[in-house]
Amino acid sequence: MNITLDKQSATDGLIKVILTESDYQPKVEEKVKDFARKANIKGFRQGKVPSGVIKKMYGKSILVEEVNHLVSHSVSDYIRDQKLRILGDPMPNQEKAYTIDWDSQKDFEFEFQIGLVEDFSVDLSKKAKVKSHPIEVDQTVIDETLTDLKNRFGNVTYPEVSEAGNNLFGEISLVGQEDKKSSYIAIEKVSKKEQKKFIGLKKEDVVEFDIEKTFVDAAAIGQALNISEEEAKQAKGTYSFKVTTISQTEPATVNQEFFDKVFGKDVVKDETEFLEKVKSTIGENYNRESDHLLSHEIQHYYVDNTKISMPETFLKNWLKNSSNGQVTDDILEKEFNAYKDSLKWDLIKNKIAEEKEIKVEGDEVREKAKQQIVEQFGGAAIAAQLGDKLNDIANNFLSGQDGKGENFMKIYNQLREEKIMKVIKDSITIDEKKVTLDEFKKIAEGHRH
Repeated sequence: MNITLDKQSATDGLIKVILTESDYQPKVEEKVKDFARKANIKGFRQGKVPSGVIKKMYGKSILVEEVNHLVSHSVSDYIRDQKLRILGDPMPNQEKAYTIDWDSQKDFEFEFQIGLVEDFSVDLSKKAKVKSHPIEVDQTVIDETLTDLKNRFGNVTYPEVSEAGNNLFGEISLVGQEDKKSSYIAIEKVSKKEQKKFIGLKKEDVVEFDIEKTFVDAAAIGQALNISEEEAKQAKGTYSFKVTTISQTEPATVNQEFFDKVFGKDVVKDETEFLEKVKSTIGENYNRESDHLLSHEIQHYYVDNTKISMPETFLKNWLKNSSNGQVTDDILEKEFNAYKDSLKWDLIKNKIAEEKEIKVEGDEVREKAKQQIVEQFGGAAIAAQLGDKLNDIANNFLSGQDGKGENFMKIYNQLREEKIMKVIKDSITIDEKKVTLDEFKKIAEGHRH
């Protein structure tokens, strides 16, 4: 067997494989003998079928299977042994393959187009600068959170007639259409000018309103129409709402019972501890949001500032050929740049992991799974109850119902990403600028992709 690489450019290469009869014939003969031992053919006793009969009946298919198997594995081994950094999969020259005469040829030649990525460097130094936007926990946010908690854990009553501050539950539909959805309208989320339409209503009453003029924000529209906030931003038209239930929430009294309902029994003992706990919880949630945005900032920085030559023509052909017709030229035109940036970011992460010898061990994945299970089902208390059974639960979760280990790989990749990000954050310059929640939302909106 002879395998060579014809490097046509920095990003494109052609792997050529030449097979002679001595490369594949021993395996073919072995397969023929195996068929002869197992074949059940009329007129012959099982295990006594002559090899000549097997060759006549199955010889060509055995030859094709063994040659393709040998070529496929040889190409994969060559790429690994030569440490070639490729994107996508090797693409066989189909035209050349179609000319093969499997009945008479003894020697075979195959070609595979590959997309190459030359070595590149990633700047992990203080010269690399990225902005971070920690969110300030101001008093307004704390007050809003306290109001929300008091309402959430308050006493609910069901008045006959709606008043300001009530909540309405019912069915909503676009006027002129029959399709109905369940709906929830908080009257306080209705704009001041429109609130009178929703006051004085009784069960079974119907009210019509212009969706854009009625609510103060997209979140309230989303609740009313039972759709996402993103979809709510595009909502228009006149809607009809039929009341099924009216509720009134009397805010909870700030006492130990309230503290226990919010954070668990005896976690906090007085109002001072409660307020500190609320503030720290808000801060933790904000930190997660800020970290998520920082990760996006880092990704954008490295994709924009790391020079990597990409085999664009090869990638486009590979995407089309491997998609079973799902990827068209129109789709490539719209989405190829985003796909290319995603590939580039993967290459950068892999390079960092390779240079910094970042590894994730199986025990780390198992511990992370146990941690997630404990958090999902009640914290430390449930961990104590489960004891050793927690290991079995985690192992079952990681292997999955089909045994393919998709949950294992999901957590593995999550931990790997966290380790890579930690290396980056520890190495570069991160300029922090504190912002309000509203400022943060505007910045985050600009980063959606």
